[in-house]
Amino acid sequence: MSSLNLESVLQMPVDERIRIVEAIWDSVAREPAHVGLEPWQAEELDRRIADFEATPDEGLPWDEVKRRILGTP
Repeated sequence: MSSLNLESVLQMPVDERIRIVEAIWDSVAREPAHVGLEPWQAEELDRRIADFEATPDEGLPWDEVKRRILGTP
């Protein structure tokens, strides 16, 4: 992908802009240590981990949650 400026990106068709956003997101996801959390986000994650560790049998596996959300059998 060549160098782009914002104006040229905004003129692209939506599907091309989506591909650019996906490429940017993938590059960010490869470097999670560089993505900082706000203090409230860290506190919320800590709270959720503590809740899970206190009651590990509660909740549902992701496959079940996804099935319910999508309404598939």
